[in-house]
Amino acid sequence: MHQKEDKKESMPLRGSVSTWIIALTAALLQMAGTCLAEALKIGVPENYDGIFPWYLTKLPNLPAGYRNLTVTGDDGGIFGVDSGFLYALKPLDREKQPTYSLQVSFAGVGVTQSFTVEVCVSDKNDNVPEFIEESMRGVVQLGLLKGIPFMKVEARDRDDPNTLHAELRYSQLDQTPRIPSSQMFFIDPRTGEVSLTEEGASTLDPEMCGRYRLTIIVKDMAGKPTAFYSTGTVTVEVTGNTWGSPDPVRLQENLPGPYPIAISQVKWSGSPVVYTLEGEFPEMLFTISREGVIYLNAPLDRETQDQFLISIVVERSDGREIAKPAELRVMVGDANDNRPTFPQPQYHAVINELAGKGTEILTVQAADNDDPKTDNVRIFYRLAGLSPDSPRALFRVDSDSGVISVQADNMVGAARQYVLTIIAEDAKGLNSSCTVVVDILDQNNNPPVFSQSEYGPFHLPEDARVGTTVTSVCAWDGDERGRDSWLVDYRLESGNEEDIFTLEADRQTNEVSVILQKVLDYEHMREYALVLSARNPEVLVHGEYGPASTATVSIVIDDINEGPSLPESHYEVTVREGEEPGRVIATIRASDPDSNPIRYALRGDTKKHFTIDKDSGELRTVQSLDREENSTYTMEVIAVDGKNSSLSVTAVVTVHILDVNDNSPVLVGDYSWKYLCTPRWEEQAVVLASRDSDGPQHGGRLNFSLRSDATVRRNWKLTPINDTHTNLSLNTPHLPPDVYMIPFTISDSSSPPRSTFINLPVTVCPCNVRGNCRTAAKQLQGMPTVESTLGILLGTLGVIAIILTVVFVRLSYQNPRPKSKTSQEKLPLKASA
Repeated sequence: MHQKEDKKESMPLRGSVSTWIIALTAALLQMAGTCLAEALKIGVPENYDGIFPWYLTKLPNLPAGYRNLTVTGDDGGIFGVDSGFLYALKPLDREKQPTYSLQVSFAGVGVTQSFTVEVCVSDKNDNVPEFIEESMRGVVQLGLLKGIPFMKVEARDRDDPNTLHAELRYSQLDQTPRIPSSQMFFIDPRTGEVSLTEEGASTLDPEMCGRYRLTIIVKDMAGKPTAFYSTGTVTVEVTGNTWGSPDPVRLQENLPGPYPIAISQVKWSGSPVVYTLEGEFPEMLFTISREGVIYLNAPLDRETQDQFLISIVVERSDGREIAKPAELRVMVGDANDNRPTFPQPQYHAVINELAGKGTEILTVQAADNDDPKTDNVRIFYRLAGLSPDSPRALFRVDSDSGVISVQADNMVGAARQYVLTIIAEDAKGLNSSCTVVVDILDQNNNPPVFSQSEYGPFHLPEDARVGTTVTSVCAWDGDERGRDSWLVDYRLESGNEEDIFTLEADRQTNEVSVILQKVLDYEHMREYALVLSARNPEVLVHGEYGPASTATVSIVIDDINEGPSLPESHYEVTVREGEEPGRVIATIRASDPDSNPIRYALRGDTKKHFTIDKDSGELRTVQSLDREENSTYTMEVIAVDGKNSSLSVTAVVTVHILDVNDNSPVLVGDYSWKYLCTPRWEEQAVVLASRDSDGPQHGGRLNFSLRSDATVRRNWKLTPINDTHTNLSLNTPHLPPDVYMIPFTISDSSSPPRSTFINLPVTVCPCNVRGNCRTAAKQLQGMPTVESTLGILLGTLGVIAIILTVVFVRLSYQNPRPKSKTSQEKLPLKASA
């Protein structure tokens, strides 16, 4: 098309549709897409049904004054250019041609130029999806699991596969017949794969229904309501299957081979599958071929595992299991290939020496790992050896039960231990052995006996220390040494009623020692005859305890001169203070076991307040005692044996002086500087303190009381603070300033009480806001006056002036005025002293 012809044809159009052309061009510019990196790329929708010519885009970068604008590369005569715009004369179809590559040329200043315009046709959903096959058929095998695809339906859509327009979804509209369920099949919406539902997999039966007709629908636009769709028919044939669990297999253990040995076979009658084996068996013991043949690859051991349950899994090539696993049970038959064995290599048993013939000692049981339902496990027992040897038959073993028993009449005189060798053997001659250690337990059939019936006499001094061993004796026992039948328990049957002695036995030697456990007293008991018995801790089986199991131990006590003793080690004595001297305050009485005379003395009474009678032990006071001087005295009383002065005993005596109310309470402190403000200040008081030298019993709480005078009690008030202090305060709101004498009494708490009368001067004065007394109400006796104070001050200043005059005169003589500089230079230097 020539440029001039284009301009003539477009002139009438340009004036009439300029407005919508500009708007349409702007919209098309927004639709511009990417086709190729080097060209001008625009995108246009297919099936445009508007006004033609259809202006697609304004061509960019055209120079001013261009001419001869043409477009080539369009075999169908669809595109043209006009006034710098690219337009189309008819609709585009993406399914016929999705892209166009146009060459735009124009003449510039003496040069012809060109550039490429790529037109990409964007898709519209203008095609209905169609099934690839008109008649779709599939076969489903009996036993197929739910969700395993057995066929696939396919459809196509001519729209752009990269858009939603060609995104297909499948669904099932109907199933004919609807037996035994209306929901026998399931189609995957995206892939179109057809599989069985849960109901289908569990109820599929070719005898009930061998063929199903399914109506399938396919939709584009991912199944949206506005999508295009079409329907198709699928015929599903139901076939039987050879898949199932094979019969159990019984195999003998230790088969000679050669291996592998085929033992069973399974087959899936449908599509090609892969078989695998699962179960509790060693890896590669059983394998399965591609054809479903199951092999045994090694000998079996029934004692290790007597049967196997093998699961046979059938899968698609992608690893998905397509049917329930079949099961193969393999049972292993027994061969006599195990020797009987004992659960432990050695046994231990104990019998007593008096056990008679037939006494059961122990039962040994061997075990055979062969099949217990066969004779391979029958076991025979026999006694194969005895150590040490014995000239008589001592033991036997039952060949069937394994019971070991005593063969001899008894075991008296036998060794203390035997080792038996027992053999267990099966019918094939396979055997093993164990040892049985039998200890012969000694019985207590021998009573202990003393070697002599009397021991002693043994002499023991009266002052022997507690814990002294008097003697040691032993009773002999004929039973086995070290056992309970040999051990001896000793007991003092008589002669020790006061528990003066005790027994200590040595379990290693059976020897017993007689031990002194209390202090002896010759004067109380001079001789002891201890009857000692010997018994076993174990019951005596044969015989009895006779006179030989009893002995007498004689002990003689030797007299020793003993020192005196006091009944107490500490005496507490009380004396009232002020008691008359010479009075007996206590009697200290010692005793001597030997009836020797006793002498008494005091020690520790440094100030000689007390004395003690050397013969009677009477303690007396030497002088009157004052509790306020000293309330307690401590000393020692010494009691000495009259025949042996080295024997003595001491005791501590503490004398407590009891308080007597012999002191009156007194006022404590200086109150001359105290004062009270008038008018009365609330809570202002003079604190009065008192003291009583007596103890708390008589001093106790001290009571202050005003004299029984109406004026005194009206003006003053005493308020107790504690046991020794009280507050003195005004009891009236106002008193004239003055020094008042306050009469009161201080009494102690004794009965009858002691008291002290006090006349206490107290100053009452007006006070400033700080509570300080401003003027003295009355000159107290002895206080200086203003005139005397001024005289003292003037006299003091005169004395100071005289002293200063004397000091200055002496300084003027000791330090003469220095001479002039001229005269000083002419005098020689004075030598330093």
